[in-house]
Amino acid sequence: MSERSVVPIINSSFLVGKSNFRVTKKQVLFATLILFLGLIGVGGFWFTSRYKFSNQMPIKLTELSNAEYPENPAALSKNFQRYSKRKLTIIKKDDTHFDFVLEPTSQKTAKIVIKNVELNLLVPKVPAWTKKDPGLEVIALTDREWNRQQVSFPANSANIEITGGDGFEKQNLVEIALANNCLNAGYWEVLLFTKESNNKSLYYQGWFTFPMGHYKNVFEKNNNISYWKHWWRLEHWQDPSGTVVNTDLLRTVVNEKEVKTKFSPDEKVIAAGEQSRKVRTTLTKNLATWGDFYNNQNEVKFASFRPPGFYDSEKPWGNEYWRVGKFEKAILRNIKSVGSQRELQEIELLFSDTKTGEKNRFFISGVNLKQLPKLPVSEYPKGLYMPMGIGVPPFYQSYEELQKNHPDQSPYFSVLLDSNNKWIDHHHLAIDGPVMHLDKDNPNLLHLYLLSYERNTLVTHLLINLE
Repeated sequence: MSERSVVPIINSSFLVGKSNFRVTKKQVLFATLILFLGLIGVGGFWFTSRYKFSNQMPIKLTELSNAEYPENPAALSKNFQRYSKRKLTIIKKDDTHFDFVLEPTSQKTAKIVIKNVELNLLVPKVPAWTKKDPGLEVIALTDREWNRQQVSFPANSANIEITGGDGFEKQNLVEIALANNCLNAGYWEVLLFTKESNNKSLYYQGWFTFPMGHYKNVFEKNNNISYWKHWWRLEHWQDPSGTVVNTDLLRTVVNEKEVKTKFSPDEKVIAAGEQSRKVRTTLTKNLATWGDFYNNQNEVKFASFRPPGFYDSEKPWGNEYWRVGKFEKAILRNIKSVGSQRELQEIELLFSDTKTGEKNRFFISGVNLKQLPKLPVSEYPKGLYMPMGIGVPPFYQSYEELQKNHPDQSPYFSVLLDSNNKWIDHHHLAIDGPVMHLDKDNPNLLHLYLLSYERNTLVTHLLINLE
């Protein structure tokens, strides 16, 4: 602040001399310093509280009743909410292994421990080859954190310990799951399942914030880079649309050909698995055929998935289906992926944007098409059921499978790019990923589906002739 700006104010208010003016300037500087130090103190307190960690940490659990969460798409057990009001403690065993202890608050509820979980498999780790390109690294991290990763443990797993309670959980608990939700870093949940009428049913669900100090430390050990390089995009919804994705750094094309592909807009929408349970989170009526998604785009809405990890129909999520409004053709490639010595396949779907005419390209790469399961259409969820991204795990996976197949070593990737190879945000587009399987009777016929936002419904079914 200059003397010219201060003197008139001081003189008009106090009629002080030169010596008093010097004291007033010091007071201004002192007040500014105090304010600055105060802001630093507030920021330091926020930082310390957010990233604090210890070897044993009590974590708040959020539990919602049916009345509080009417949109819950899970198949709920008749015992849902009967074993609630739990507490959670997270215990660090070493740099990457943690225990999750579900503590009871009543004698009827059991103590359940998920032991020795390898957190380095649940915290984002980018494939080594993406670090050569800033755009690939950004997309790999963004999609890894924005996609759901739910890992399940059978009740008889060596990782599970069940003690106490009234006996129900010890006898009837069949599966436990940890989920890193498709939201910003830290939004996790724990789920407990039983079986009723031979169907898996959810009887407990609790949301929690994984300690960010531990998350930061595991992230840095995973990636050998500073957490602060990417912390904002991991903890906030930062859209990297327009990032150039150089697919040539992910694979080498051996050969390619255009393949005959059939898309029938008048075919009736197919629903099985979680899509059959998510009718209540698809907020649009009269979605009878695939064409309805593209002819009535403005009417297609979904319940938003928001923190800490539940659906909210009061905040509808739209779509940008015009970007893939007109299917043009499919290209089949044999490729050599950076992450694999085997020859694998890639499918590229070419779409026209019905608003701008832009040619947008949907890639599903690093897949062995010959090893896809042969299924009837009614069992499509048993096929390759994957999110979009680079080095991403499946939406749902057993812990044993995860240990055998580290996501950062996978040759799989799926991205949607414009004609200039710029990444299109598929979340705002409202597509979560692809589903693929071979035809039950014809191994040369590939069924390819696209999943909507939050996998609420399928939005496309393509029949691709691989011959």
